[in-house]
Amino acid sequence: MSTVIPPPALPSLPVAGRAERFPVRRIFCIGRNYADHAKEMGATPDRTNPMFFTKPADAVVTDGNDVPYPSATNDLHHEVEMVVALGAGGSDLSPDDAARLVWGYGVGLDLTRRDLQAQAKAKGAPWDVAKGFDHSAPVSALVPADQSRPVDATPISLEVNGQVRQSATLGDMLFSVPEILSHLSRLFELKAGDLVFTGTPAGVSALSRGDCFVARLGDIATLEGRIT
Repeated sequence: MSTVIPPPALPSLPVAGRAERFPVRRIFCIGRNYADHAKEMGATPDRTNPMFFTKPADAVVTDGNDVPYPSATNDLHHEVEMVVALGAGGSDLSPDDAARLVWGYGVGLDLTRRDLQAQAKAKGAPWDVAKGFDHSAPVSALVPADQSRPVDATPISLEVNGQVRQSATLGDMLFSVPEILSHLSRLFELKAGDLVFTGTPAGVSALSRGDCFVARLGDIATLEGRIT
């Protein structure tokens, strides 16, 4: 197929221990999936109505790379999250069927322009500019599910400049991975290449230029980077 402009590069992530990369199609995120984080943001934990938003696929930043401080904000916040990579797709799936879509796992940061989010909330406006900006989705190398699979007791944490900012276990999530994927599949047709950010625990706070971060999903995945 000929195109009138050169086609954009396909975003991708490294796979731990392999030369092949994982192509990224879309990025879905669930909000307020840890009760303590919902409370710190002034919301009531709710298992009846999961809240989703998206980021562009080319927002990914791979492990070890610098993350530019974004424009139009003075309040960039970190949100550490387990990231699920899908190797298959579907629509209107049960939790059991949705669980079979998972290809692998990683850890990432849902970076947020918190001041712009607060302004949008006050106006009842969408959060797109607060969540879906360039370089807003640093993600570790992915680990195939057949090599390592997280459980409820798996810890997730974030250190900034050597100090722990966020720490929890995956069992603290309000919606499990199968439930998240099932709910998403009723709203979108999920496909191979999709990434799903599964929510952040309490402790979100500001990042500054020069800050170094280390995000960990137990002994499964690690993400390191620096805000520049």
